[in-house]
Formats: sequence, C-alpha cells, structure tokens
Amino acid sequence: MDSDNATIEINSNTTTHYTTLNIILTTNEIDARPIYLAGNFNNWLPQDFNYKMKQVAENRYQYEFPQGFELPETLLYKFTKGDWSAVEIGENEEITPNRSTNLKAGIQNEFVPKWRKNWLPFKPNFLPQVVLLSDEFEIPQLNTTRKVWALLPHDYDMTEERYPVLYLQDAQNLFHENSKYGNWEIDKKLAVMSEYQIGKIIIVAVEHAEEDRIKEYNVGKTILGKGQGKKYIKFLKETLKPYVDENFRTKTDRKNTGIGGSSMGALISIFSGLRNPEIFGKLMIFSPSLWVVPQLKIDVEVENTDGTKIYLYAGGEESNNTLEHVKNFKERVINSQFVKDKMKINLSINKLGQHNETYWSDEFPKAIEWLFFDKKDN
Repeated sequence: MDSDNATIEINSNTTTHYTTLNIILTTNEIDARPIYLAGNFNNWLPQDFNYKMKQVAENRYQYEFPQGFELPETLLYKFTKGDWSAVEIGENEEITPNRSTNLKAGIQNEFVPKWRKNWLPFKPNFLPQVVLLSDEFEIPQLNTTRKVWALLPHDYDMTEERYPVLYLQDAQNLFHENSKYGNWEIDKKLAVMSEYQIGKIIIVAVEHAEEDRIKEYNVGKTILGKGQGKKYIKFLKETLKPYVDENFRTKTDRKNTGIGGSSMGALISIFSGLRNPEIFGKLMIFSPSLWVVPQLKIDVEVENTDGTKIYLYAGGEESNNTLEHVKNFKERVINSQFVKDKMKINLSINKLGQHNETYWSDEFPKAIEWLFFDKKDN
C-alpha cells in the first residue's frame, strides 16, 4: 500500500487522504459506551482519553495518530470499552490475541464482533475448584462453628505450584447462586482471570454469623455496642490461617496473604490488616462501614508495613456518607506515622456505585489484579 495516497471512505460522500496512521474499527454490537485504544504506545492503559476513538458512523469508529507521533516499530494494541473487564472478544467469546501493525501512515481496518461485560462471559473449564473445608469449622475463640470454603485454581490438582491467599468475609454472598442479596460471582471472575493468565490465587471464604454478624465484625466498643471482632481476628490468624497453610499449597508470607470484605466485612478486614501487618500484606476494602467508628484510630501495632497494599473502593450512591468516610480514611492512613511512605493505597470510586454485591463483583477482579499481580511490583 502507498501510504502517502491511502484513502478511506467514511460515507458515500466523503473520501479522505491520510498521512498519519489511522485505525478504523467496525463492530457488530450496539453499545453506547465509548471505545478506547490500549497498547504498547500508552502502557496498555484501558481508558486513556488521549486514545478515545471517534464515532464516525453507526458501529464505526476512528482514531488518527497525531502528526509527528513516534510509533513503536510494531504497534501492538487492543480495543476496550474503558476497562479490561470490557475488552474485545471473538465471535465465540474467546480471548483475542493482541492486534499489530507496522504501518506508519495510512489505514488499518479492524473488526470486533463482541465485547466483555463486567468480566463475563466465562469458560466453565476455568472455574475454580470449590472445596467445603467443613460444615462446622471450629472457632474456639468464639466457642462456635462455621462453614468455611476454599476456592482453588482450576488446575490445582495438576501442578505443584504454590499460591497467594485471600481471606474473604461473608462467604454466603460471594459465589452462591441463590444468595439472598445476590453474589459477587467470584468463581466466574476467577475463571476469566485464569483464562487471561492474570494470575492464580486461593480464596478462603468464611461464612458470617447470620444474626450475630454485626457483633462478630464489630471491634471493641462502637456506636453498635460492644463487638467480638478481636476474638474473630484471633480466629483468622491463630486458627484458620495455620490450618490453610498446612493443608494447601500456599505462599505463607505476608506479601502473599490478604484479607478483605465489604461493608462490615470490610471494617473487620481493616482492623485485621492494620493491626496484624506481619500477617496480612494485602487489604481489599469495599464500602467499609466506617460510620460505625467515625473516630477510628489508625494505630499499627507492628511496624512491619513495608509493601502493604490497600485497595479501597466506594460508590457515589451509597448511604451513610460512605464515600466521604473512605476518602478521610485514606488520608488518615497516609498520614499515620507507621504507614507513611510504606503502604500503597489505590482508591477506586464509582460515582454511580451502590452498596450492593453487583458493584463489589465488578470491582473484585480489578482489586485482585492490583493487589497480587500488578506487573509494576515485579
């Protein structure tokens, strides 16, 4: 192709000549979300507004690299709807390889048949193995028992690999199809992440205490009364983690051990992580019920916080001033004498986000990837 004379017909009445590289995309699906280019020219950022494509016709989009832009020798790229949870997929919902071109000017025509939506669809053969550790796992610290589950990588039995571990609260709402309030669909999200080779992880999910849930997740004396959270935290670190490390191929160090949850489950995870940083190096904190302890004291009992990562999420449509509380919490953590310059905190805000499992489900893969598999940490 003579790139100096390259043309493209945008519609029946317009023919344009290009002296820079133009990528033209046609897609089958009608979807109002904008389309972005991500590739080796922008560090693979999935929502870079500098590379937002212009809609030139129905289901047809264009991006023209600016004059003088220094293109890589081989341009690698994909199309997204603003996030890797909404990346392009093939006609049969399969992963598509990176696109490439060596053109420096002219026209590169592309076609996308389908897009992922909220990390779905998933391939059943990548689903994690769901193991019930016990119907009545003993919690001696609280003189009770509980159902505890483990989600293992789909090929766990075929390897000798060791894996990082994330301890999650409220197991009833994480992957069970008939959950009262819906569920995070973590099994399906882990399947997609495994298919994309983002990384494999063991999830240990502890069911909550039903009518005693708030009491169990409440630490000390708060506006909800006196809680049993300190005993529950002792269970996690003194009973559950040793059991999991003994019975599964885990990476036992703090940099490969995380804790997380949503709402009150996030609150107990904050206390667990900040008070036991020698055990939990990763915190997944979704919509924490910080209103319970508006004067939460940020004190880290052990100074071993180097490399700790906290993924904070809040939605703009949540009640109890959740977004304000989360922003304030972040600032107070950053300014803590034990934490300053030692922790990484990623604050993710969805302005339309509500206090429910649907939004936490969408955030889950993003949090897992950043906490455990961020290439910048390697």
